[in-house]
Amino acid sequence: MTISLRQLKKRKTLDKVIIHSLDLCLYQASVLVDGEEQFVTDNHGKLLRSHNVLAFQAMFESFAVKAFVMRHQSAYDEMVGQPVRQGSNVLEVPFGNNRLASDTLPTVH
Repeated sequence: MTISLRQLKKRKTLDKVIIHSLDLCLYQASVLVDGEEQFVTDNHGKLLRSHNVLAFQAMFESFAVKAFVMRHQSAYDEMVGQPVRQGSNVLEVPFGNNRLASDTLPTVH
């Protein structure tokens, strides 16, 4: 499920902003709203992606966000010959608010 930036701006608070680390320097954003995680799109329905995680942090600086985290899930559990993992290997690291909003940061696509 997805939610646009336009729809997010109408909300008073966001429970959590999650920046997914997809690959080396490739990130995608989702938000937790009312207990449901939704990927963030631009106003044309295209998923937001960036090569700069700080651009996401600056973009969400104007929102009232309860938690801001980076999430990474390792693909190494899928290697041949490894036992099947019983639980998730998702790692979430909290981000602080560094007050990064400025015109000098790269934009999110």
